[in-house]
Amino acid sequence: MIKIGMIIGERYEILEKIGTGGMSDVYKAKDHKLNRFVAVKVLKQEFSENANFVSKFRIEAQAAAGLMHPNIVNVYDVGEEGGIHYIVMELVEGITLKKYIEKKARLSVKEAVSIAIQVSMGIEAAHNSHIIHRDIKPQNIIISKEGKVKVTDFGIAKAATSNTITSNVMGSVHYTSPEQARGGYSDEKSDIYSLGVTLFEMLTGRVPFNGETTVAIAIKHIQEEMPSPREYVSEIPVCVEQIVFKCCQKSPDRRYQSMAELVEDLKQALITPDEDFVKVVDPDEDASTKFISDRDMAQIKRQSERRESMEEAMRLRRQDEMEEDDEEDLDDEEDYDEEEYDEEEYDEDYDPKMEKLTTILAIVAAVLIGLIILFIVGKTFGIFSFGGKGTEEESSTLETQAVEQVEMINVIGMTMEDARTALVKLGVSPEFTYVESDSVEEGIVISADVSTGTKIDVNSTVVVTVSAGQKGIEVPDVSGVSYAEAVTILQQKGFVANKAESYSNDVAKGNVISQTPEAGSKAPSGSAVTVRVSLGAEETKVRVPNVIGLDEEDATISLVEAGLTPGTIEEVNNEDTALTGLICYQSYSVGSYVEAGTVVDMKLSTGPKQVTYKYNGSISAPTQAEDPDYKSDMDVHVVITSADGTTILDTTTRTFPISVNTAGIKSATGTVTFTYTVTTEPTTSTNPETGETITVPGTSVEKNISRPIEFVAE
Repeated sequence: MIKIGMIIGERYEILEKIGTGGMSDVYKAKDHKLNRFVAVKVLKQEFSENANFVSKFRIEAQAAAGLMHPNIVNVYDVGEEGGIHYIVMELVEGITLKKYIEKKARLSVKEAVSIAIQVSMGIEAAHNSHIIHRDIKPQNIIISKEGKVKVTDFGIAKAATSNTITSNVMGSVHYTSPEQARGGYSDEKSDIYSLGVTLFEMLTGRVPFNGETTVAIAIKHIQEEMPSPREYVSEIPVCVEQIVFKCCQKSPDRRYQSMAELVEDLKQALITPDEDFVKVVDPDEDASTKFISDRDMAQIKRQSERRESMEEAMRLRRQDEMEEDDEEDLDDEEDYDEEEYDEEEYDEDYDPKMEKLTTILAIVAAVLIGLIILFIVGKTFGIFSFGGKGTEEESSTLETQAVEQVEMINVIGMTMEDARTALVKLGVSPEFTYVESDSVEEGIVISADVSTGTKIDVNSTVVVTVSAGQKGIEVPDVSGVSYAEAVTILQQKGFVANKAESYSNDVAKGNVISQTPEAGSKAPSGSAVTVRVSLGAEETKVRVPNVIGLDEEDATISLVEAGLTPGTIEEVNNEDTALTGLICYQSYSVGSYVEAGTVVDMKLSTGPKQVTYKYNGSISAPTQAEDPDYKSDMDVHVVITSADGTTILDTTTRTFPISVNTAGIKSATGTVTFTYTVTTEPTTSTNPETGETITVPGTSVEKNISRPIEFVAE
């Protein structure tokens, strides 16, 4: 159990928990040996108890530790202490690409392509080291505070998929390739497909395929055409659209064949976004059968006579197809014949038998190639179901990988220890039972419950019967008692207890369900008795995911993927403005365990509750302090406006005060504006020198007076 403040590996001090995932929890820690901060990823208990998974996890993590690249979260160390399995990684301060997309709704084309280039370069470095990620998605891509893009969790996906971990642990099926959804072989091009889906989401803010269940989404990846990102964002350049399409081809052979090719096109998209330069190669078209002309046939015949080899003739045919139909150029370039020839030479050398043989071979080859191509295409797109198992069985491989099988070996005649060693090495679990025998020496295997050569599942149990000789001791009955009591009883009789565990709905946790050898049988003194101890009723509950902060669609998908039933969604006010339009409440706590299918009700935030105000009072005329020129007989245009720009009163009057009684105002303050015209009287003056009288006419000036006003909350 990890606790804040504890030190693991004699150097890593756990400081705080910074994240959690399907398989592990992540902590910030201080590496006291190198005096730096690191991230420590600790496997959850259910995986730590799986020895096979832990072994593969360590191997893959150690392989990932060899990766050093600026766009990869580097792995520093792998360890185990007190049952706690952990890996030490580079600490990256930042957010996941998933959260970044959610924050910005969608990314600009330039930003999305730039991020895709950095991700591609990191994945390319891994592919060059023969490491395939298998779980590329925005949740596994981190953007640091400095803007650096890094891919994390290399190698962990392979360890998980090889141990039949379901998609609930592996993450969203929204990014899986068709071959992964089928449960088939996946390689570097599977990562390219997943990156294409990630680029689609960066550009549009949504994933290309959605559905109510993981299986439904997987079937869409296998069968449905990829939608165009330009359907959702029209300004996306055609070349970027084509890059997404090429990454997400159903057939791996039609995708980019390496990350280097993808990086080249992404960089070109930044330089010349208006050019349509992306080329999708159709391997079926490249391999299509082509018509052989009479001239081609004559050329094949001519060369076959010279080389006396049909293989050499077909090689020349392929070379001839690559050149222009210029007989003189072909002869000069390939240097097959320095002499010129004409139609008469063909006629003179013409051999009907050779033509017939060549024609037959060409037809047979064309038919075989056509059948092979038809088979591959049909298999790829699910046209041939072979046995009628159909889509349902094919899609079920999403939830569990095929169980590996081995061939049972012959252990009869071996000593018990040799048989145990051989069976464990084979990958199965041996359980031993004993019988008294006067013909077989004590400790020698007499039989096994699985015949030699039979195919059995890895990790399955094989019961081996061993001779107890003629001096066997009767095995006591320990069924139903506690494990501690069973150990005591067996030791008193001279036996050793081996513990195995399994779930039971009938036997209390900690008590013995069954034993091998059975009670009453005879076994040699000192031999082992395997007691199967109850773990209690098998856990059928599922963990409630966190849907707060998701939109209605994503929250529903998250609950369905977790095995729960989305309930009612009620719209409510919520003071957190960041949650406006998002789920702000769920009826079961995050991380709690409930029965599968439990209905989870949610609430959708419509934003903070709107406080409204009212005004019940009177507006007085402009004062002398506000404007000495104001006269009570002037027409005044009075406008009251709230702080949010709403007009509350708009009138013209010369009678004050104005009575105002209004409600439902959304702002606490506002402004009263008075607009009126001031006219000055004409003036008369006399010129003292001439005695002339001068009259200056009056002027009109528009005045605007503003006064703040406050409203009262309703």
